[in-house]
Amino acid sequence: MRLGLALGYWGRGPSPDHVALAQEAERLGYDSVWTAESWGSDAFTPLTWIAAHTSRIRLGTAVAQMAARSPATTAMHALTLDHLSGGRVMLGLGLSGPQVVEGWYGRPFPASPLTATREYVDVLRQVLRREAPVELAGRFHSHPYRGPDATGLGKPLKPITHPLRADLPILLGAEGPKNVAQTTRIADGWLPLYWAPTRPEVYGPALAELPEGFLVAPMARARVCDDVAEGLLPVKAMLGFYIGGMGHAARNFHADLMARMGYEAEARRIQELFLSGRREEAVLAVPDAFADEISLVGPRERIAERLEVWRKGPVTDLLVLSPDPHTLRVLAELNS
Repeated sequence: MRLGLALGYWGRGPSPDHVALAQEAERLGYDSVWTAESWGSDAFTPLTWIAAHTSRIRLGTAVAQMAARSPATTAMHALTLDHLSGGRVMLGLGLSGPQVVEGWYGRPFPASPLTATREYVDVLRQVLRREAPVELAGRFHSHPYRGPDATGLGKPLKPITHPLRADLPILLGAEGPKNVAQTTRIADGWLPLYWAPTRPEVYGPALAELPEGFLVAPMARARVCDDVAEGLLPVKAMLGFYIGGMGHAARNFHADLMARMGYEAEARRIQELFLSGRREEAVLAVPDAFADEISLVGPRERIAERLEVWRKGPVTDLLVLSPDPHTLRVLAELNS
């Protein structure tokens, strides 16, 4: 099981320690570093900055949002950075949800998310292979565009720039069982949002027979500390925000996932509190047990025991979300 460093997205402004953390992770032998985006900083620009200050560590987006860019534009970002970094890019993508897609990007959330994702990946593969001009008569992605407002002048094109790798890895952030099953068929890897190593059945039978070389790369907050309850507070804060605020009361993929993991009543209570403006109560309502099973928190010995459980499952890459160099170092030592 390889280790990756997950940096997430910026808050109010740039994080001054991200480059230093990436350099430390590279020195410690971490395999990869990952950036993200929500509705503020983008995923590719910080990753490019990190690429310029590192030499070996692989560079991933976890995740870049599909609604933010057409698939051809995303392919341009990926192939450009892949050249500049010497072939270190891994492209992690996510569909996001209706609130972000329609509220931030001003686009309709696809009526068939599985089809939209499949078409998006199809275009990416065509661009990266560069075997012929890109052509797709899709429901959501059409190349050339032939909609009712088209000029009719569009023609199939292939990239001017020759991609460095036709097999640049594409990973998908899928949550529902059908989406996970499709991911194992069309992508090179999967980025689980919440992964509990003792509950692989939550994602259905899709994980029973994974393709050879398929990446399973969940993100987990980690902190080496003496007080487990205190160490779980940042995990609970994150869960309170995602489960309570990253979606509508009637449609929240993160809350639905928590429910499938055995915490349905708690998930709905968190939503109720958060959406009524009682955010601190929503965070406190997150069960310690749930926060604990999807993270690595506590003294070194406790983390060592739990890390063994993570290694026994299908996880190939553990993406560590921690701003603490000491925690990064301890995990590197325990995983060596």
